[in-house]
Amino acid sequence: MWDSFGICLIESESHPRRSAVPTRTPLRRSTASLAALTLSVGGWLLGGTAEAAQPLPPEPTSARAAAPDGGTLAPTPPMGFNNWNSTQCGAGFNEAMVKAVADLFVSQGLRDAGYRYVNLDDCWALPQRDASGNLVPDPVRFPNGLKSLADYVHGKGLRFGLYSTAGTKTCNSNGFPGGLGHERQDAALWASWGVDFLKYDNCGNQGLDARTRYRTMSDALRATGRPILLSVCEWGQNKPWTWAPALGEMWRTTLDISDNWSRMIGLAHQNQKLAPYAAPGAWNDPDMLEVGNGGMTDTEYRTHFSLWAQMAAPLLIGTDLRTADRATYDILLNQDVIAVDQDPLGRQGVVVSSAGGKVVMAKPLADGSVAVTLTNETTATATVSTTVSAVGLGNASSYELKDLWSKATSSTTGAVSAAVPPHGTVMYRVTPGAQTPAADGTRPLSDRSWSQAYNGHGPVERDRSNGERPAGDGRTMSLRGTAYGRGLGTHAPSEVVYYLGGSCERLTVTVGIDDESGAAGTAVFQIWRDGTKVADSGRLTAADPAKVLTADLTGGERLRLVVTDAGDGIDHDHTDWADPRLTC
Repeated sequence: MWDSFGICLIESESHPRRSAVPTRTPLRRSTASLAALTLSVGGWLLGGTAEAAQPLPPEPTSARAAAPDGGTLAPTPPMGFNNWNSTQCGAGFNEAMVKAVADLFVSQGLRDAGYRYVNLDDCWALPQRDASGNLVPDPVRFPNGLKSLADYVHGKGLRFGLYSTAGTKTCNSNGFPGGLGHERQDAALWASWGVDFLKYDNCGNQGLDARTRYRTMSDALRATGRPILLSVCEWGQNKPWTWAPALGEMWRTTLDISDNWSRMIGLAHQNQKLAPYAAPGAWNDPDMLEVGNGGMTDTEYRTHFSLWAQMAAPLLIGTDLRTADRATYDILLNQDVIAVDQDPLGRQGVVVSSAGGKVVMAKPLADGSVAVTLTNETTATATVSTTVSAVGLGNASSYELKDLWSKATSSTTGAVSAAVPPHGTVMYRVTPGAQTPAADGTRPLSDRSWSQAYNGHGPVERDRSNGERPAGDGRTMSLRGTAYGRGLGTHAPSEVVYYLGGSCERLTVTVGIDDESGAAGTAVFQIWRDGTKVADSGRLTAADPAKVLTADLTGGERLRLVVTDAGDGIDHDHTDWADPRLTC
């Protein structure tokens, strides 16, 4: 289903990631009962009705090969280079170019900025396999072979990628050999060369089932024992975001990009709808970057780069870096924008508002700040505006605004606004102002932005009870006659997740059934530090006194506040996390 912001809400079972460690808690659907379920990211309502969500331990790990350190191959969106947008199959695509790009990654600071992959696209092979059925690198383009080239790239501290297709022929008109029917043979050959990344296209597919074709190559890569990142380039035809997370680290959500404004912004619109499907180790890919290829203005390229970062998209440079001008390098090396793309929380930004060509996106970040893009898609300068509340921030008295392109900083008490040039984007990092801790050193949890939340009825509310319907319809939280001005109003079943990054030691909170439920309502409150339950209220009814929970959060990356219905249904389960105080 689609919510009012055009966000697709996930209703299918979670797919296993390819990571060797859990990356997030899935939403599992219970068939026992139906309830109005509200999913939000960073505090934004995504809305909708679905089956009642049951908090479960982290999802199972995948059998796919993992990174050497045991983690996912792509904990953040992959960054690197691919030659296609600048050379396609021209004569300039050769060994000398690839080596020069690897050299420039080092000398121009791209490697240090996070770009790692140097990838070859179509036309690297001869049109025919050899007598043994092996792919043969074109000896004119690559006289020393691809293992030698991979060794050169690895010697620069970089990774090496190749291209093939899940069909009999690649997309080029010359029809180079595809991988269909040769998956195990090709994967073993690539592993022997030291390949780290495979872009697997969709041409020549013979009308065969896409999931089967891509699963076969995924299994073949796993069988090599080498960690090879799989980019499922299926063009979004069969909704790969619903099945590709089990097979690869990224999947194309669109057809190919072109170096012009209308095509670029159109692909952004398609990809924006898929935010719920992105997560660490699994990324929506609206195709490679065109920055620097000459078909757009620098203003439009800054918008392109900003939106790709805001959407947590892979950043694969598509220009010939040997001839790139300073403005191109300045865009590609903007560390503040890259930091948004590479934020470890791993959330894709969502569209908060869109009207008259003025589009606001917001992306929650691991440190509690929010990245905000104000995009003007019209042909005249326009003021694009939002508020800190609309982008998911809470009750700080002031907020710092850092313009990620001009680097200017300012402050606001609520408004986030800018005059934006035609086809331009102003990108802010919005950070709550420093909160003065209480005498005991604690700070209110409700001042932080959550990274993910779902709720049985209505949205999770800050500093008020849950009224079940629109945001802000709750009342002052009250537990057994005691009013609370700070906290979270939830409705079972519920889960609210905060990213702590190992920076906090303790949470103290008072929990119970809000007085507005009358004599009805039962729930269990649980506090989880990553995958460990560190506090449990036991079964509480509306007649029970409020209960104080204290949880040890030392070293925890994520804090999860979970409410269950105590097994007797969710009617009247208005649940309060009252006066939650963090020690950090």
